[in-house]
Amino acid sequence: MNRNANTDMSGLAPLTGFAQIIEASVLARAQRGDMRAFATLYARFGQPCYGLALRLTGNTAQAEDLVQEVFLKLIETIRSYRGDAPFGAWLKRMTANAAIDQLRRNKRFVDADPEAMFAAADAIEANPAQKLDAAALLQRLPTRARAIVVLHELEGYTHTEIARLFGQSESYSKSILARGLQRLHASVAESQAET
Repeated sequence: MNRNANTDMSGLAPLTGFAQIIEASVLARAQRGDMRAFATLYARFGQPCYGLALRLTGNTAQAEDLVQEVFLKLIETIRSYRGDAPFGAWLKRMTANAAIDQLRRNKRFVDADPEAMFAAADAIEANPAQKLDAAALLQRLPTRARAIVVLHELEGYTHTEIARLFGQSESYSKSILARGLQRLHASVAESQAET
């Protein structure tokens, strides 16, 4: 069977997002500063980076800026990529870190008190059409809660990894995740009751 490098082990489903396999020769060229190799990396991973940045920040302009920031940083740091983890996983972590750093710079993580965070989010009203849209539901969560839900539930980060990213304890991550999921479930139930 002739399988291309970007298919899963069964040879059926193409790998997408950060799971794509990048050829060693492209990485080697990028590590030597070849801009065509960086263009290849951008073509393959620009959209997954944007999607993650958008889910974490909830803002298209910030997500676009983050992708540019991540790829500029990639040019500077790719020489440090040792291949211990798949390239996509390495880039995913770089993107998540950049998003969290940006949210910190924008003072959107200032409210460390979970009660205050969720109380402020309660004040946000959504129209009925938005209530069942996943992205709109995530937008109704406080910034930190949204980031933790996305990282844990969608991106597969562990509570230990999230705790390190946020400089908090694992129990804090678990608490925010539980409350965020509870809020999402309540929003869905409320929307279904209205229809």
